[in-house]
Amino acid sequence: MTLTPSSPTTAIDVRIAGRRTGGRSKGPPASDVLRESLGIDTVGALLHHYPRTYIDRSQVGSIRDCTEGERATVIARVKNVRARKLDRRRTMVTVTLGDGSGSLDVSFFNQPWVAKRYPVGTEVAAWGTVARFGRTLQLQNHEIEVLRGSDDTVHTGRITPLHPATDGISPRTIRELVFRALEQLPELDDPIPSDIVEAESLSSYDRAIRDIHFPGSQEELARAQARLKFDELFVLELGVAFRKHRVETETAGVEHETGGPLASAMLGVLPYTLTGSQAAAIDDVTRAMARPRPMNLLLQGDVGSGKTVVALAAALIAIDAGHQAAVMAPTEVLAGQHLRSMGALLEALGAVAFLDAPVPRGDAAQASLLEDDHPPQPGLTYASLTGSVTGGQRTQVLEGIADGSIDLVIGTHALVQEGVAFKDLSLAVVDEQHRFGVHQRIALKGKGGDPDVLIMTATPIPRTLALTYYGDLDVVTLDELPEGRRAIETRIVRSASQRRGAERVIREEVTAGRQAFVVCAAIDEGNRTQVKAAEAEADRLATTVFPDLRVELLHGRMRPADKDRRMEAFRSGEADVLISTTVIEVGVDVPNATVMLVENAERFGLAQLHQLRGRIGRGTHRSTCFLVDDSDAANLDARARLEAMAATQDGFVLADEDLRLRGEGTLFDVRQSGMPDLKLARLAEDLDLVRRARGRAFDLIASDPELSGRPELLAELQRRFVASIDWLFHS
Repeated sequence: MTLTPSSPTTAIDVRIAGRRTGGRSKGPPASDVLRESLGIDTVGALLHHYPRTYIDRSQVGSIRDCTEGERATVIARVKNVRARKLDRRRTMVTVTLGDGSGSLDVSFFNQPWVAKRYPVGTEVAAWGTVARFGRTLQLQNHEIEVLRGSDDTVHTGRITPLHPATDGISPRTIRELVFRALEQLPELDDPIPSDIVEAESLSSYDRAIRDIHFPGSQEELARAQARLKFDELFVLELGVAFRKHRVETETAGVEHETGGPLASAMLGVLPYTLTGSQAAAIDDVTRAMARPRPMNLLLQGDVGSGKTVVALAAALIAIDAGHQAAVMAPTEVLAGQHLRSMGALLEALGAVAFLDAPVPRGDAAQASLLEDDHPPQPGLTYASLTGSVTGGQRTQVLEGIADGSIDLVIGTHALVQEGVAFKDLSLAVVDEQHRFGVHQRIALKGKGGDPDVLIMTATPIPRTLALTYYGDLDVVTLDELPEGRRAIETRIVRSASQRRGAERVIREEVTAGRQAFVVCAAIDEGNRTQVKAAEAEADRLATTVFPDLRVELLHGRMRPADKDRRMEAFRSGEADVLISTTVIEVGVDVPNATVMLVENAERFGLAQLHQLRGRIGRGTHRSTCFLVDDSDAANLDARARLEAMAATQDGFVLADEDLRLRGEGTLFDVRQSGMPDLKLARLAEDLDLVRRARGRAFDLIASDPELSGRPELLAELQRRFVASIDWLFHS
């Protein structure tokens, strides 16, 4: 590899040195494999391809002290080289090493060229597992390196890094490329301001990069990891702070007048009393919408904590002030639930469904909203816009949104499609926002200039995620459940007798007049994941287990009209058991459902299981959730998830546990959100480091909002936030 001394982003071209991936002459150039398989095409990218683990080969011993079955590192000279054919195709080269205290053999199969690589007298460092063949010691699974008069070794005699590799290139090759690059590079410029480095007592960037790959001790490795973790978190928080400042100072939002008739009347038509946290959240939203800058608020609350009424209060503030509001949900099922729950309250306020679209009613509790003791308030018009709204009806809805005759529209991603134009959108509500990409959220916001944004999630967000990936938002938390919500007993099912017990509970509950969910991870038996299939399970339950009960099937491949019909049949009590895929994960509210059985629960994450479980326990009756675990006993992660589910109903506790078990990249898809990923930092473990990095980043932006005095940091932001550059630089 040949480098120019300009910077650590010099292009790699290892072909200059003739380095290939498959022995002396076979295989493609390593640079091609790095670029195509690992996305590494610069020295900078190579240096940030950090080791995934390390093997301590720094303790060099004598051959005499080698113990069979243990790993050892020795420094010795080649005493003898023997090459022989094992048969017509196979060869073996045996290199005998000696250090004065004894000798051992290192064998190479089908690598005849090594006979010339290690001539007699060559000094080498060798590492491997000690074995014995007869009276002869051997090194198995070995690494061996020629010493050429230097104290430095690349592969042995040190704490040896193991870098992530791929087909066509080995960790050994990557290790050597990194070593040669660091040999040729001058001291690396530090991207973090020196005052912050000193204040945080961090090692230099140059030292950290060298030590993360080739540490001289465990202490050096720990210091390097701490420094580079801080860098990752600092740049991430710097982007968050940069974005937050731009939104707060450079955009002119709608200064909503509050205390209007619709918002004031809403509390009078509620069939329940707000919890303290709901009331506080509505106050927070009201204050935020009254400010002249755009609201960017994250409303997080556990399953069933009552976020919808807070969103409706925000929508009524916007409509009272003469503007429009939109609510975007990730699925038609959830959009339909919002239409039902909001529609009942809206009609009690004198609202009219656009085109007189019927709003499905609940039972007596919702019907009571329409009693005469709540006279109609100043009206509004609301509509639904999803993929199933087509033809002439869709045309009329689009026209109503464009001319302002629709005040509130509730829909799916159809709201951000081309052809949807609001006359005066001042509030955008995005529900279960982690299911949308950053560009979809920007697209909805772009429908109305700089509207206020209320983001809702029923998946409680761990503290460290709230400080990083959602750090540009003000966070409001609903941490109380409405009165009457009962605890859900959660049981893990691992045997046939336990399954029979679960099915017996389902029958008992249905006999008592209640209903049950059975959730499957697949639709049909052709699903290659070989998990319990919804169609087959529905047939089994209907014909074998519960032939006398009314069983319905629901899954995402059904036509919207069929889904609505079957969901409404279950909601209205015309079906006893609903067999479903995870399409019911959010947006399904059936207070009479008291039992849930989740097939193959080991295949779900904690957040999804918590959402599913939240479909029951919504009424006054005791509820039970059965988690069927078909995992192997060795699958400790899956078993830990299910044990956590059985231990608590607190979504915030489960969120922290999910982050610990699965990591932020799995729990909240970094690529989907558009935010840069973390290579070293682990949010579940580095809360203190997150807080320190956040404090430094926000202080820096407060003193230099445009980073005009730190052009290198601005360039680093542009590089790191390439997937969400619109989010970063445009409000």
